[in-house]
Amino acid sequence: MSPGGHLATDQDDFSHGSSFTSQALIALDNHYHPLPVVFDRAEGCTVWDPEGKQYIDCLSASSAVNQGHCHPKILKALIEQAGRLTLSSRAFHNSALGPYLAKLCSTFGYQRTLPMNAGVEAVETALKIARKWAYTKKGVPAGQAIILSVEGNFHGRTLGTMGMSTDPDSRSAFGPFLKGICSSCPSSPPKNAEGRLLKFNNVNDIERALQAHGKSAAAVVLEPIQGEAGVVVPDDDYLPKIKALCTLHNVLLILDEVQTGLGRTGKLLCQHHWNVRADITTLGKSLSGGFYPVSAVLADENIMDVIKPGEHGSTFGGNPLGCAIAVAALDVLLDEHLAERAEEMGQMMRSGLLELKSIRPLADSSTGYIQAVRGKGLLNAIVLDTSLSTKKRGAWELCLLMKSRGVLAKPSHSNIIRLVPPLVIGPEEVKRVVTVIGESLKDLDQVGGHSYFFLIFQNRTSFIRIQSKVNTNSACSAAGQVKPWHVAKQILQNERLEVESNHGNLSVDISLVWPYQIGQTKKVVPKSFNLHKIYQSGVVFFVQSFV
Repeated sequence: MSPGGHLATDQDDFSHGSSFTSQALIALDNHYHPLPVVFDRAEGCTVWDPEGKQYIDCLSASSAVNQGHCHPKILKALIEQAGRLTLSSRAFHNSALGPYLAKLCSTFGYQRTLPMNAGVEAVETALKIARKWAYTKKGVPAGQAIILSVEGNFHGRTLGTMGMSTDPDSRSAFGPFLKGICSSCPSSPPKNAEGRLLKFNNVNDIERALQAHGKSAAAVVLEPIQGEAGVVVPDDDYLPKIKALCTLHNVLLILDEVQTGLGRTGKLLCQHHWNVRADITTLGKSLSGGFYPVSAVLADENIMDVIKPGEHGSTFGGNPLGCAIAVAALDVLLDEHLAERAEEMGQMMRSGLLELKSIRPLADSSTGYIQAVRGKGLLNAIVLDTSLSTKKRGAWELCLLMKSRGVLAKPSHSNIIRLVPPLVIGPEEVKRVVTVIGESLKDLDQVGGHSYFFLIFQNRTSFIRIQSKVNTNSACSAAGQVKPWHVAKQILQNERLEVESNHGNLSVDISLVWPYQIGQTKKVVPKSFNLHKIYQSGVVFFVQSFV
């Protein structure tokens, strides 16, 4: 199988992505539903696609490139270490591990650290440590330790972390999950009963859960700010009160700083905004500046020493290449004062975004598209009132309009857009981002424009993906308005697709990508076919985006 799950042949050549067009590369990837843009190279907060178009990156690979794309100092460390030693495994010592562990402990003020790879590995390791601590230090009876989280959390997509998730799309058809790791109380509800969800930013919920389960509770796991939920910032007294409750009930507080840490929110760690020190802190993503998977678990000796030699480890965890890269990434973060820069640029961004709240679809509208602007540092989000759009457009469509103007961001849910640029972003780039969002908001509900359509046909032997860019001024271009039964027929002539619908005739430019001949434009296709009949046989036809 080739990348993306398509059938490959001897003619396929995946040796260098830049030899393909953006359309061909997009067709290879059908496991996610990303914006239709392909990264080919990057520097700082700027990325380029294979055709050379330039964009400002406002996602930073979900905070993995806080130091900016391809930072030269981190790149230099990678090259030097790669030519010296890349892997030893934990069966032997290596000369890069000690300095890395010492750097982590001195920088973040913990006595011990356990090196891992992906951020979710760090969280899973923290869960293991908490359980072992509960049994060996707290005295929880064997097999009865529970770990509590809250609604809307995101800690990764492994079975352990999914047990805490409340996202039905992430959980569906992946159970059963690990016992005793949950976001509800009671943790094991009676038959045919549901546990009451513990809400984020609700001290009473955690207090109630610990009163009921405090004797068997090993830990409470939280994000200081919920990122995937849409940059949900808690009240100023939330984390201090949760920490006090955990101390009262002899329960560990685990703060997942994989996304929020390392300067992202204007502090070295997000928890520092509230003068909280977690019992266990997890780090990842930009711990390596985006060059390599590196994560870490931080705790003091009285907690970390429950893990004895040989009880936990990873072949690549603490490898010399990752260690050297991470030390360089931490040096860049500290030497370039990126946390302070994030605070300054973040205030500038939020101030500019608040000025856009006056943009509304109609002159007589009482409110604007933007309901709220929230965040800390350069972890920010805008919340849209999608009910104001007469064409039912929301965060996805706004992100596509922004993309067409050279700014890339990610929608969270249907009405939230996260703005998470690299911390090296400057004032002029922040101004440009705000300007583009304003221009895109003004165009969001306008008649006409371009719509991207995808026609996907899949059977046992092939996967056909047809992308079409529609120029139209009809209501048909609104996201979600075009349905398969609107189309009576399609006739392909010279790469022009004439579509007949109940909204009138549309002229469509299409690019056909047949994944068993990747990188080639297929011109020999059936001259005509009835879309409705094919739809009934398994074709999926939908409006993928609006620009």
